[in-house]
Amino acid sequence: MKSINPTTGNIIREYAEHSDQEVQQIIQSVHSDWLGWKETSYLDRAKSMKQSARILRDKKEYYARLMTMEMGKLLRESMAEVEKCAWVCDFYADQAAEMLKDEVIATDASRSFVTFQPMGVILAVMPWNFPFWQVFRFAAPALMAGNAAVLKHASNVPGCALAIEEIFHEAGFPENLFRTLMIPSSSVECVIANPLVSAVTLTGSEAAGSQVASQAGKHLKKSVLELGGTDPFIILDDADIDAAVKTAVTARMLNQGQSCIAAKRFIVVKSVVDQFETAMKSAFEALQTGDPMEAATQVGPLARPDLVDEIEQQVKASVAAGARLVTGGHRPTRSGCYFEPTILADISNEMPVYSQETFGPVVSLITALDEEDAIRIANDSVFGLGGCVWTRDLEKGEKIARKVETGAMFVNGMTKSDPRLPFGGIKKSGYGRELASYGIKEFVNIKTIWIG
Repeated sequence: MKSINPTTGNIIREYAEHSDQEVQQIIQSVHSDWLGWKETSYLDRAKSMKQSARILRDKKEYYARLMTMEMGKLLRESMAEVEKCAWVCDFYADQAAEMLKDEVIATDASRSFVTFQPMGVILAVMPWNFPFWQVFRFAAPALMAGNAAVLKHASNVPGCALAIEEIFHEAGFPENLFRTLMIPSSSVECVIANPLVSAVTLTGSEAAGSQVASQAGKHLKKSVLELGGTDPFIILDDADIDAAVKTAVTARMLNQGQSCIAAKRFIVVKSVVDQFETAMKSAFEALQTGDPMEAATQVGPLARPDLVDEIEQQVKASVAAGARLVTGGHRPTRSGCYFEPTILADISNEMPVYSQETFGPVVSLITALDEEDAIRIANDSVFGLGGCVWTRDLEKGEKIARKVETGAMFVNGMTKSDPRLPFGGIKKSGYGRELASYGIKEFVNIKTIWIG
């Protein structure tokens, strides 16, 4: 496996893949450590999880630079990601015992209750776009619930994968409780098939999710999937346009637009669409492209060359189908995996940028006739991950939030994940939930005990 810097195209380091025999040995060792870990107290687990948070904060710049080198996100965004990982560690260290305490239920028994017991070794198949956060938002609740984990991380961020393994080891968790598998995607099915693996969680593309869900189903193992999105950013005629535009730029450009919950379809009521387009064009053209390690940079590279090819083809095909190019739309004349911040307007439903997930710095501007038409357009998608609506009428905003078919809707705010709130989607955006009490209960045996 090669770690390649998308800013320069230079190889950072090469890593040897694990053989099939090594993979099976690792899983066996993880299961062996789990047998002891599942008997530990929440207090003991919390001590190691709290130490993980301290290590993340103490070495924040080191881990941030590693992320930026391997997948190109802005250094300040990488720093924020490390902080968020520390937060989720602290959150579950503090809350897991209360979330998983026995629930007494009155029945005809002298005593009956529900208890939550760990499932075992969980396989996590994780993506490159948030190489630390995606892993920690799974691992913190899973380990606090008493599970163990094996990680198959994206092949372009092997350094991040091994660094996360080392964090848990340094924090005092059992040596083999959390291990990284250096394997290609083609080897995932063999891991799922291993009888010592109890369940699988994946964050990634619709295609990858379909494959993993099929493999998990074949072996009768639970799966949780967080997949793609075409998140709507709805702007009504009574919205604060200045505030909406300011947030819209961040919502689209965070991580160079490489986020499942990035705003992707900007659905604007006709009476304010010209005002919004003008303001967005001005904001996009003012963005500074450069080295993601530099503080002044606002637009860095995409993570890989093939991702630039894909976003370029989506833009070209949409323009050929009648989309109006407002700004951007090309590769800049510089080395690295860069693509210009782009706005496409006059979008219709036969264009790729209407129905496909655009994983890059491209705004799809769609005009709605009115509020009801905006809801119709928002729901006209095979995905249903997140979204937001902008209006000064909060009662109206809540009403619309209830009608849009997604796993989360934000009123006058950017869609984001938060350890305190459940996270996940519907339709082809996946199933199951991460974070909050809902996430920690995905990988436990919800067990009834009845005493006569």
